[in-house]
Amino acid sequence: MDSLASSKPQPQLLDQVLVEDNSFSKTLILNRPKQLNALSYQMVSRLLELFLAYEGDPNVKFLILKGSGRAFCAGGDVAAVVRDISKDHWKSGAEYFCKEFTLNYILATYTKPQVSILNGIVMGGGAGASIHGRFRVATENSVFAMPETALGLFPDVGASYFLSRLPGFFGEYVGLTGARLDGAEMLACGLATHFVPSAKLPLLEEGLIKLDSSDPAAISAIIDGCSERPYLKEKSAYHREGRLQGVGQCLVREYRMVCHVMRGKLSKDFFEGCRAILLEKDKNPKWEPSQWDLVSDAMVEEYFSKVDDQEWEDLKLPARFNLPGHAIAKL
Repeated sequence: MDSLASSKPQPQLLDQVLVEDNSFSKTLILNRPKQLNALSYQMVSRLLELFLAYEGDPNVKFLILKGSGRAFCAGGDVAAVVRDISKDHWKSGAEYFCKEFTLNYILATYTKPQVSILNGIVMGGGAGASIHGRFRVATENSVFAMPETALGLFPDVGASYFLSRLPGFFGEYVGLTGARLDGAEMLACGLATHFVPSAKLPLLEEGLIKLDSSDPAAISAIIDGCSERPYLKEKSAYHREGRLQGVGQCLVREYRMVCHVMRGKLSKDFFEGCRAILLEKDKNPKWEPSQWDLVSDAMVEEYFSKVDDQEWEDLKLPARFNLPGHAIAKL
């Protein structure tokens, strides 16, 4: 294991994201297995630091991202966010999402290949940390979902970019229902680029860490050598479609929406959803409004508007230069 020497993060921060120093690449390991690798603010900050540093390191040809234990990443640590909000610190929640959305943008426009090994739970923020990357390897253990609506939130981390580009109306279905997809469905709809049986993952990683190349074709060839074509379940809800909008625009819009949610003036549904599902766990949220016919068009439109707060400003994403074609296509 190694750590980046550009700064000296706290030991706790280093423990939450481990780094394996390969000859020509780096393997980053999300390391909160008891929390299913839920992304803390410290983890998001560390990942952003590492990805930015390795992008400028000519000795690092590509990056591998995986999780400890039975999950890749179960999402953002929203329970911690809600605890901050409950103390009337809504801007702390906004700060978390600002950092996370910036990480999503860097990953989406990254100049080096990222291989995410999705052997387990991939939900919410875990999708944001992987789906934007070049290679997403699903297995028979993969469980993908965007479960935010059950918490009174909405699919974020750039989901309005990648879900809207899924074939048919599958993205709308996944986003609205929080439906869980297996590895075969992830591959079929394009959320995963490859399907590798978990028994072959050691062989896959062995091949990747020996590779002295940043050529996506060379990386893909190694993954292809371990890949299989899985069969979709007979009752899979898979369909087809696509949408058009840049990932940066999607994240700016989602940041406005999430700040309205953090502020809690339009609705307390996020706090109530997290209370019912994550904190008190009575699984009986009291939504506000309580009926669909009480939701007006004006209420919905306000979520997409700028926050009426003098200290608030839109998400300002960093300028990106000299990008490869696959990254430019996302702008």
